[in-house]
Amino acid sequence: MEHGVGFAFTDRHGGAGAAPYDSLNLGGHVGDDSRTVHGNRARVAEALGFDAGRVVWMNQVHGRDVATVDGPWPGAAPEADAVVTRTPGLALAVLVADCTPALLADPVAGVVAAAHAGRPGLYAGVIPATIEAMAALGARPERIVAKTGPAVCGPCYEVPDAMCDEVAARVPASRSRTRQGTSALDIVAGVWSQLADAGVPVGEKSHMCTRESADHFSYRRDGKTGRIAGYVWLATTPAPTA
Repeated sequence: MEHGVGFAFTDRHGGAGAAPYDSLNLGGHVGDDSRTVHGNRARVAEALGFDAGRVVWMNQVHGRDVATVDGPWPGAAPEADAVVTRTPGLALAVLVADCTPALLADPVAGVVAAAHAGRPGLYAGVIPATIEAMAALGARPERIVAKTGPAVCGPCYEVPDAMCDEVAARVPASRSRTRQGTSALDIVAGVWSQLADAGVPVGEKSHMCTRESADHFSYRRDGKTGRIAGYVWLATTPAPTA
């Protein structure tokens, strides 16, 4: 916990899944056995110290919609690529297998968020939209702490020239090159540039590339595969303020 906020990112180890989902797949939409996924999610919740029934998952669609919640969904999760809460003890989760998982928190306001930023979401502005939703609950950008987890790196994310130009025209920091010199996108760099533009001064970036790491799922590397997750939550007992 950091100032009353918990942050965590998983890898692919420690679960019960069989190939190609071995072993800690947390994605329920990728063809894995649902009982295995539920069991894996329960394992993670137990390890992190919260109730598996108090986790908010999203139906991620590579957009910019943000959902503000005060409890788990009563039914199926709606389409959203970010979720925000100020409810202690409620964990927010984001699933990825190359996209950038972003966890955000304003410990003073007691507001946390989880966002899913792939190429379309970065272009659409899911990160600025998430910060706006946090601000509506009392968060201030200069107090927000940001963390991004394992994601595909720029040199491993080759795209057509036209796609690179289109995204970089909106998010210049996302322009990259592969090791062969072809056009590529660095979504992590793009996310951090959007955070900086929004006034977020503090953060921690994972330098782990999912495509290069055998310890993580990667859609671009393997196609049919599992998903890792990022979690953020507020402690049930508020942290003391300075």
